[in-house]
Amino acid sequence: MPIGAGTAWPSREALTRVGVPPVRTALDYLLAGGLICWLAVTAYTADVFHGWSAAVPALGLLCFVAVVVLFFRSTVAGRLLPSLGLLLVVALLGGGADAAGAEATAALLWVLGGVLAMDRLPLVPALGVWSALFAAVALANSEALPSVALTMSAVLLGGYTLRLDAQARAAGFRLLAEERAARAAEAESAALAERARIAREIHDVLAHSLSAQLVHLEAARLQIEGGYDREQVLRRVVEARGMARQGLAETRQALSALRGQMVPVEDYLRELAVDGVRTEVVGEPRLLPVEASQAVRRVAQEAVTNARKHAPGAGVTMRLEYGEGMVTLEVRDDGTDAPGSELAASGSGFGLLGMRERAELLGGSLEAGPSASVGGGVGAGVETNGSGPPGRSGGAGFTVRLRVPA
Repeated sequence: MPIGAGTAWPSREALTRVGVPPVRTALDYLLAGGLICWLAVTAYTADVFHGWSAAVPALGLLCFVAVVVLFFRSTVAGRLLPSLGLLLVVALLGGGADAAGAEATAALLWVLGGVLAMDRLPLVPALGVWSALFAAVALANSEALPSVALTMSAVLLGGYTLRLDAQARAAGFRLLAEERAARAAEAESAALAERARIAREIHDVLAHSLSAQLVHLEAARLQIEGGYDREQVLRRVVEARGMARQGLAETRQALSALRGQMVPVEDYLRELAVDGVRTEVVGEPRLLPVEASQAVRRVAQEAVTNARKHAPGAGVTMRLEYGEGMVTLEVRDDGTDAPGSELAASGSGFGLLGMRERAELLGGSLEAGPSASVGGGVGAGVETNGSGPPGRSGGAGFTVRLRVPA
């Protein structure tokens, strides 16, 4: 027995009716009523209460019922001394019945007291009460010690069995409550994760679209203020409108993806492959999990946008490879000596960093750097600066490689 188990109370759930089925409750009350009737029958059939004393058994039964109710409340509150005092009253009621000549009533009261003690008290005090009641029954029936020992042993076993049954019920109730709490916590965590995913998707789309629109609109404003070249202004406005339409389409696509209504990744890449962008698909295409699919789409979009910003006119190749338990996206541009476009000034420079964090959350990786270094593990450690992707220099090709489990 663990240290402290002998003085520990049964759990509160075991001492109350928590989790008890209605049928079991009805049976318990029926049993209690049967025991009270049994006590009354044994008292009156003893033929020792006559005249005015005929009211004594009824008063004794009322006292016993009141004591048991108070005992139940006292044990739920964990009050040991009052509980022992109430069991002493039960023992004294039995002693009074025995003195009056109702030996069967006295024995039944002592037996019930022992069962109550073993069922609801800490084990050490319960065994003490049981031992005292054993001695009382043995003294009252000294000529039948073997049967007394057998009866009180049954009381010990029966009371302890009731205790274990109540503890098992209480443990099941606690496990059920913990499972419900765990499910509620999981639901809340899933809701928070979904909110974060929605925020990330909307941010990825809008940050890309709005920053490009801002560049064109700012250029149009400067041209209007500086001399008003109608054709240049019109071109900027048209390009900004095109960016707005593209951003709206991508936002709708992101919302559809969040609802699980996504076109296959390879189809999206082909839609993205315009203005000198080539697409290669290796392996057997398959439906990807939502998070992995979104990671591939966003990295492809970010990498193609960076290539157009920092290497305008350069050839770009997107290669999507379906491997066993893994999908790999590689976006490589051939590099150019031409200066970056005006779009190179847009954005915060944290696009690829955000993509790397997205990949790592999925258990994957993202490498970005000069084409000669990516693939040897160098690109993963290259940092992003505010002027463009990491490690890009004039004329050098640039590669972004994403690997995610799928």
